[in-house]
Amino acid sequence: MTATIIRTAPPVTRTLAWPAWLMAALAFAVAISGSGAATLNGDELATISAAQRSIGGLWELSQQIDGHFLPYYLFMHLWVKAGTAELWIRLPSAIAIGVAAWFLTDLGRRLHGTPAGITAAALFAALPSVSYYGAFARSYAFAAAAVVLAFWALLRALDEPRRTSRWIFYGGAVALICCTHLFAVLTLPAHLLLARRTTWMPMLAALAVGGLPAVALGLIGYGERHAISWIPQRGPEVLLKFPKMVADSMEVGLLLFAAALAGAAAHWFIRRDRGAWALLAWLVLPPVLLLAVSHLVTPVYVDRYLFVTAPALALLAGIAVTSVPRAPAAAAAALAVVTIVLAVPAQADVRDYNGRYADFPGAVARIKTQPGDALVYGQSSERKGVLYYARKPLPDDVLLVSREPEAHGFAFPERDDVAAALEGRRRVWMVWRGAKTAPLPRIEAVRRAGFEQASAWHSAEIPGLTVALFIRS
Repeated sequence: MTATIIRTAPPVTRTLAWPAWLMAALAFAVAISGSGAATLNGDELATISAAQRSIGGLWELSQQIDGHFLPYYLFMHLWVKAGTAELWIRLPSAIAIGVAAWFLTDLGRRLHGTPAGITAAALFAALPSVSYYGAFARSYAFAAAAVVLAFWALLRALDEPRRTSRWIFYGGAVALICCTHLFAVLTLPAHLLLARRTTWMPMLAALAVGGLPAVALGLIGYGERHAISWIPQRGPEVLLKFPKMVADSMEVGLLLFAAALAGAAAHWFIRRDRGAWALLAWLVLPPVLLLAVSHLVTPVYVDRYLFVTAPALALLAGIAVTSVPRAPAAAAAALAVVTIVLAVPAQADVRDYNGRYADFPGAVARIKTQPGDALVYGQSSERKGVLYYARKPLPDDVLLVSREPEAHGFAFPERDDVAAALEGRRRVWMVWRGAKTAPLPRIEAVRRAGFEQASAWHSAEIPGLTVALFIRS
């Protein structure tokens, strides 16, 4: 028998659309529930810094760093005109999670029936990683939504391959993937498993045109390799941590990963549908390809770049439990309950005030300003977080040259003559990222200026933030 893609479900109608809207609302509610809990971290503060620049300033920034984030920064440039409150700047990510859940529900319906779609969206909403990236002011939730949309658009195009408009829409969805995050394109090879002899040409044409933004952003990113020099080289053993990464919980990840493999097998044997292998490729190819890029080009393997695989994990697990003979509803409910219970510790961590591992409010609270005190930063970029959460007067920022960040990055221009800047000062507060004993040049410069450390506070996580008071000896 020749493998074909079988469509057994009727077209979406108003009656069939309500589950998608319900699951979208659920996923959005879960994501937004964590948006006001955890404090912003450095990446989110970088988003604010970039978004508050002029269009020309954004373009100049993209020539030096974060060029592949330029489309997201342009969107946020418009968004932050209404404010930069935590909830507001994270709201687009929560909306993107809701959009992903909508299309995931309908994608499951098209592939395996409405129960599979509902279960997949419910499992997706239960993932701690969804709570994290749905309340994170970066483009990762956008990328996940775009990836689900593209897969959904491809199935619609394959249903009616002679409708040019559907291929145009699919090409637009591919372009959207490329504009959300460069490495989200690693999900696109999975699409090729759905191609048929009669659809190769329109499909490749749509991929080629839709992939043009990835070519442009990839060239920009290649020229900015210095900006990610901090990423270590990883070996194949890192793939063993992939289930934990995609779910943000090892227990949940292993459970759903096992279910996902069973779902791929069940979908194939029940329906003889190549969609099973395409979904499995969507799940497992991106980490393998990202590791290959790391070894062939430059180290780029970072866990958060692979959040785009989370919808595939949930969808395959949903297919698995709704394929259980005679009791699919009970199996789906049982898996959902177990997933939620196992996810409780990770969900609590995500919603902790320090859930982004950057306790800037705690650092600000430790600074007890007295007249004449000075403030020095171990890393200039940490200034943005302190200023964002400052609700009281801070010591004199003696090294600051301009309150506008540097055009080529997120640091602020500072003077180098630390000793001269601290002349006449008796007390100096320092804030830096890292442990109390971090060997930073700026700390040594303060010591050479005649100061000794009198006290220090370090936040709970590693590397965390340190606030220290130095007094002239």
